[in-house]
Amino acid sequence: MAVHLVAPVASDLRPIAGVRIGVTEAGVRKANRKDLTVFLLDEGASVAGVFTQNRFCAAPVQVSREHLASGQPIRAMVVNTGNANAGTGADGLARARATCVALARQIGMAPEQILPFSTGVIMEPLPNDRIEAGLPAAIADAQPDHWARAAEGIMTTDTLPKAFSAQVQIGGATVSITGISKGAGMIRPNMATMLGFMATDACVAPAVMQQLVRELADGSFNRVTIDGDTSTNDSFVVVATHKAAHAPITALDSAEGHALKAAMLDVAQKLAQAIVRDGEGATKFITVRVEGGKTGDECRKVAYAIAHSPLVKTAFYASDPNLGRILAAVGYAGIDDLDQTGIDLYLDDVHVAVHGGRNPAYREEDGQRVMQLSEITVRVVLGRGDAADTVWTCDFSHEYVTINADYRS
Repeated sequence: MAVHLVAPVASDLRPIAGVRIGVTEAGVRKANRKDLTVFLLDEGASVAGVFTQNRFCAAPVQVSREHLASGQPIRAMVVNTGNANAGTGADGLARARATCVALARQIGMAPEQILPFSTGVIMEPLPNDRIEAGLPAAIADAQPDHWARAAEGIMTTDTLPKAFSAQVQIGGATVSITGISKGAGMIRPNMATMLGFMATDACVAPAVMQQLVRELADGSFNRVTIDGDTSTNDSFVVVATHKAAHAPITALDSAEGHALKAAMLDVAQKLAQAIVRDGEGATKFITVRVEGGKTGDECRKVAYAIAHSPLVKTAFYASDPNLGRILAAVGYAGIDDLDQTGIDLYLDDVHVAVHGGRNPAYREEDGQRVMQLSEITVRVVLGRGDAADTVWTCDFSHEYVTINADYRS
């Protein structure tokens, strides 16, 4: 039921020099599905990541943070689907570490050079014996052009794999960027029940990698919501392999830094929006644009209040222009000194509310015409300043309840 989303074509995804990917069927939860993916990174790659803000974070999140903080160069990542290894206590940590040890032995590295990632059902023991048994096949499968296989291999309730590529000229060299993501439900900023992996052959100084991954996440994955739930396993990792023939980028505010970030942000936003388009049971893709705020922060508060509201989202599913629900969400977003008489509301090209009240020229059939579309923009003008921000979300359908009620069966 994905909204204007198609599966990636493998030949459209650009290999990244210095990255090889292997995928296999390990039977983590179900037989006959790709569920174990290994990324193998050449020596010299720089790696940075951002993770869930959920304090009940999964074991692989804790281990990945530790390994990134250790200072050891990251040489591989291992991803399983079907089991989140979250809510599993000390045993879960031991199993995540055992997976790193097993892969490290296979490729002749230290366990601290491995980042583990898991996604799937919470509070069940990770079957790391199956994962370890599948590692040789995943390693043997590793090829530079297996991005499409990896996009499929990290899916859970996704209906389609998600992957995009881009190229940009930097310092006279052609730089390639490829990324994949997974996620369809339990999606909320900071970040989502999502995994995202992006690699580039650009030469990026290690000192700016964390700033790069944070700014990319803030402009993409931290601008989406499906159901307001922040997952235990959110992870977004960026790899720079330093294989492109240009001078190292030592600052993101340089011309080269701006060019690289813009190209990578385009890929990250496509990946983030693909998650919303594939939202569990989604029938509509909704852009919420809030303008005229004093700060970007208050614009985001308003945008998320609208995007999180079950009443708003179910109205969109029903194509019911009950648009007072949107104004109500603006009012409870948390701006204490908000003047409702300064607010205008637009639904695509339809001017619904003016100065906080119904536009005399608004007709309900115009609102319904827009709400029947599969892609809709809600625009709110606060009339308080020049700041603006955007969030992407989807509607709530009966199918969302069905998917999540039956998820473990």
